[in-house]
Amino acid sequence: MAQDTIKLGDYLFARLRQLGVESMFGVPGDYNLRLLDFVTPAGLHWVGNCNELNAAYAADGYGRIKGLAALITTYGVGELSALNGIAGAYAENTPVVHIVGTPPRPLQDARTFMHHTFSDGDYRRFAAMSIHITAAQSRIVDSTTAPEKIDWILQQALIHNKPVYLEVPDDMPDVLVSAANLKTKITVPAPPCSAQEPQVLAQILERIYQAERPFILVDGESTGLGIVNQLDALIKATGWPTWTSVYGKGLADEQLPNVYGLYAGGFGDDAAKAYFEEADLVLTFGPHYSDTNSYFYTTVPKPKVAITFSGSNIQIKDETFRDMSARNILSHILENLDSTKLVKLTGPPKTKLTIDTNTPDTDALVQTNFYPLVNPLFKEGDIILTETGTAAHGGRNFTLPSKSRLFGAVTWLSIGFMLPATLGTALAQREQNANTISKAQTILFIGDGSLQMTAQEISVMIREKLNIVIFIINNDGYTIERVIHGRKQAYNDVPFWRHAHALTYFGAGEEHAAANTFQARTVGELKGVLADERISNGSGVRLVEVFMDREDVQGALLYLLNKQLAQEKVEEEKEKGQK
Repeated sequence: MAQDTIKLGDYLFARLRQLGVESMFGVPGDYNLRLLDFVTPAGLHWVGNCNELNAAYAADGYGRIKGLAALITTYGVGELSALNGIAGAYAENTPVVHIVGTPPRPLQDARTFMHHTFSDGDYRRFAAMSIHITAAQSRIVDSTTAPEKIDWILQQALIHNKPVYLEVPDDMPDVLVSAANLKTKITVPAPPCSAQEPQVLAQILERIYQAERPFILVDGESTGLGIVNQLDALIKATGWPTWTSVYGKGLADEQLPNVYGLYAGGFGDDAAKAYFEEADLVLTFGPHYSDTNSYFYTTVPKPKVAITFSGSNIQIKDETFRDMSARNILSHILENLDSTKLVKLTGPPKTKLTIDTNTPDTDALVQTNFYPLVNPLFKEGDIILTETGTAAHGGRNFTLPSKSRLFGAVTWLSIGFMLPATLGTALAQREQNANTISKAQTILFIGDGSLQMTAQEISVMIREKLNIVIFIINNDGYTIERVIHGRKQAYNDVPFWRHAHALTYFGAGEEHAAANTFQARTVGELKGVLADERISNGSGVRLVEVFMDREDVQGALLYLLNKQLAQEKVEEEKEKGQK
């Protein structure tokens, strides 16, 4: 082999390694097997998932921590199984490279009727499906252009902060390609300076200096804007009251005195809502205004008081300035900020998630006492994940330690996502902490219904020897669906599972499983579990099953339940009147 050439499989994985990807998710299939032969020799860790959907979910979790993730599936049956996970990554802005091993080029060119196809000679159907849920697509068919196509598709994932789609035919992993590009890093082009920047900067600074009741709101798309560190500097420099969305939770240090945690609009703290409604300036960063992330749009600021940094736009009142770099503008704000001109104020009183010390240990666990009891478990650097359902709503009020993240249900809300995502985040966390003595953990809160969607990945967690604590909230079925509609309907029930046997079934040793499986029905029992060193400072996968009533909810879910109950009462009265 000439020194200036390299096999295509080696080239692809060398590029991913250069971008910080250390683990590869996926499932083997006959059209990707030759490509998989290159994974381990390239220095990548192969994570064989139980199915392609879980692999996509896991890659999403990994990408949220590392900034880029990759998975490999086979053509047709494999890639289609992954599409729901890729769509979720697209909806919530995670850069994932979906690599699909496709049939060899001669078979495609001849339109041969092959398995995993519709036996009609059309090999482009599945790629066409992915167009709608990926930011860019690339098909490798020629060794001459392969390096440039690979580089381009990886760069697109970084630029758009969304999934991309790459086809590699089964006859190409061993093909020689040029290695010249490997000497140059793949980077995101620096945003150009707009001619409007001085004007926009002056307007923003003027509004900042005029503000008497400012409000800073940090949303989740701030990560894609590359401004998280700058936001930390701004929050500290101004000392202004700061909140986050569900999507942005953990992006602002909740240990700072002026950071309040989640802003829940009409479903949250009354004092915070009053402050928001009376604010004369709301600086909003990385907004993601889905109904669920904005509490039915009650967290969206009035345009007349808002300055919004989103994508490549900055909006001041009703005027939108396009082709602007939030990173550039924020840098200039920090460089030019005169702290003597800033209003000094104290925001509304901060509320903490606390448990009533007078609560008897014999009391049953309920949503309102469970999350305050668990909150002290978290340590600096922990990653907390809360599955769609009661867990997502309960976890929103956690107070996070510094350098911690919380991933909750934002927009896609695919039930079962968080368990494989926990696998991905835990792997990324371990890689990031490889050279430290950090004892940070990954902690998942998931309902018994959601667990049944993707429970198989517990076996991969065990095989990978990851440090994960799983809290299973056993509330007898799909509680979130019950409170939306069908409170008493059988379709919201799930089969009965014996969760106490889960660790052994999924491959843990008998001794580890016996020592690391816990159950709690009362406040006192949960306190005992949380005080156990195996939970607070243990290792491996640990499972805690807690039991709650099937209609025990809080926050927005309580609003939905009460709405349903009121409607049921109206219908009952109507029936009585007809008799």
